[in-house]
Amino acid sequence: MSSNQVFIHPSAHVDESAVIGAGSQVWVNAQIREGARLGLSCVISKDVYVDHDVTLGDRCKVQNGVSIYHGVTLDDDVFVGPGVVFTNDRVPRAFGKDWVVVPTDVRRGASLGANCTILCGLTIGEYAMVAAGSVVTHDVPDHTLVIGSPARPVATIDRLGNRLAE
Repeated sequence: MSSNQVFIHPSAHVDESAVIGAGSQVWVNAQIREGARLGLSCVISKDVYVDHDVTLGDRCKVQNGVSIYHGVTLDDDVFVGPGVVFTNDRVPRAFGKDWVVVPTDVRRGASLGANCTILCGLTIGEYAMVAAGSVVTHDVPDHTLVIGSPARPVATIDRLGNRLAE
């Protein structure tokens, strides 16, 4: 595959109105809904769901089994580990017509560890890192490592995730 080609696995479903950037790959059983926009050189792994009108920046990598719901935006160079959970409704109910999507923004270079949960309405800062299994209930500042449930800051990190201060 050349760097300009888009690869879509035969088992994936990509709506015809979705925009997939050059060099991107959409793998086994992924679903990309109407109006979704993937930047250049993104990797959408097995069993990923990208909801309608979701935007991913360039070079995002989304690992297996992640659902990115309407209202979530990933900026450039975001890593989403396997099994990450995004919410998009603060008061989820199976009934009622007053459902409101609450936007979530994951900023440039942020990394979300496997099986972490990101509550809606938050901002995950630039080059921040959420440890595996953490539950994020508050905004995460730029260059901050958070861990636990609820997630709490434990270190300042550089762009590569190296600890700078405790």
